Amino acid sequence: MRQAAVLDVGCHSALLAVGRRRVGAVLEQVYSRKVRLRLHEALDGDGCLDESGVESVWRAVAEVVAHGLPVPPREMFAFATSVIRDAPNREEIIARVNRATGTRLRVLPGVEEARLAYVAARQWAGFPQRPLLVLDIGGGTVEVASGTADRPHAAHSLPLGARRITRDHLPGGRAPGERRLARTRDHVRQSLTEAALPTAAPGDRVLACSKVFAQLACLTAHLGEPQGNGRWLTLSRLRTAIPLLAGMTPAHRARLPGISRHRAEQSLAGALVAEALLETCGAPRVEICGWSTREGLLLEHLKEPGGRGTARGEAAIA
Repeated sequence: MRQAAVLDVGCHSALLAVGRRRVGAVLEQVYSRKVRLRLHEALDGDGCLDESGVESVWRAVAEVVAHGLPVPPREMFAFATSVIRDAPNREEIIARVNRATGTRLRVLPGVEEARLAYVAARQWAGFPQRPLLVLDIGGGTVEVASGTADRPHAAHSLPLGARRITRDHLPGGRAPGERRLARTRDHVRQSLTEAALPTAAPGDRVLACSKVFAQLACLTAHLGEPQGNGRWLTLSRLRTAIPLLAGMTPAHRARLPGISRHRAEQSLAGALVAEALLETCGAPRVEICGWSTREGLLLEHLKEPGGRGTARGEAAIA
């Protein structure tokens, strides 16, 4: 039975996922291994990873693959997300990882990540030919894709991720006063409006594919929306959660239901971006989807002969 492996190196973890196709099943994950990272703490003012960050990346990759890959190494697609893709020293990072581990990290353009997230979400939701809008908030970028088939008609990537908004507008994850909060809200809303994003019509399905959305849905489920059970995030409940997050330090946010310690600093920015996305795209609520770019890659590699296909538009750096 064919298997494919994807190694996803992001800001918070290096995660190896192995999937396969079975009769009657779209995708079954058969193996995963995660090593925690905290790359946001190793970024300098220019977005470069410092020496400790570079070392933590190659050590995490080495640890993930050291336990024996369930597939041949040539069938593993290893990619890095925006924290490395956008780093001015990304060539050095990727070269160091390659020398230390023999693993060649690749970077995908943001629009390609949006396309792959849509591919995964469409499969996760089923194949009915109804309009689908997919939203994904990452650390560095926001991805939006829409369509009515198994491939999106439109895909967008914008530099409005939770980590980036925190760094540029909410230092330390705090909003010192209503004025700073309002300015940040206005910046995100204006940037999304200018991007001319697709909007959801009544009855369209809207899926949210990221930890940011999942944690906000869990939080709002404990703030008076238990019927959603963390499977939905509504704009109305999100708006009630933002003042709560704004009034807390990151350390206190980490004690809230759904907000993890390593994402607490970025949780306020993530909530502001999510609010603006739902407003701009005309989505009063979104359904939380368990699949995103990583699963999109697995699905596409399982289609390729020998599992050795590459994502379209990839930028490979040795």
